[in-house]
Amino acid sequence: MFKKTVPGKAWLATMALLTMTVLLHSVSAIAETVEVRSFGNPVTEQRYRDLVGTLRCPKCENQAIGDSNSPIAADMRERIYLQLQDGRSDKEIIDYMVNRFGDYVLYNPRLEGRTLLLWGLPAALVMVGVVVLIVLVRSRRKARMGALTQEEQQRLAALIKREGDE
Repeated sequence: MFKKTVPGKAWLATMALLTMTVLLHSVSAIAETVEVRSFGNPVTEQRYRDLVGTLRCPKCENQAIGDSNSPIAADMRERIYLQLQDGRSDKEIIDYMVNRFGDYVLYNPRLEGRTLLLWGLPAALVMVGVVVLIVLVRSRRKARMGALTQEEQQRLAALIKREGDE
């Protein structure tokens, strides 16, 4: 009822072509993300890795420029590389990036007048929490140590009298 068909040469050629196309596309996609940088010494290479790991991509959501494939991150990596080759310090490179792209590129913003609230708010909230906790503990202690009811006073007097009689 069913015929057993053997794939023809055209079908095999089509599958081989499709496989080659997918492989070439994959290799070209990988090649786009690989950047080859040559450094004069391992210290400069480590500085480059540290810088691209600590600066944030302005386009990506919370991603370091070393991990980002966006064009702006590639541009930032290139600028860092060129500045390292020119002999600039890490501070000079970071200052350049902040001037060019804004404070957003820093994972830990600098302590300045406009970022004071950002740095001070967590500490202020902790202090408010401690004060609230102290107030609650003291109010509960006072509530427990309140005046005795009439019945409790009578029981206490009876216990004291019993102790005195013995």
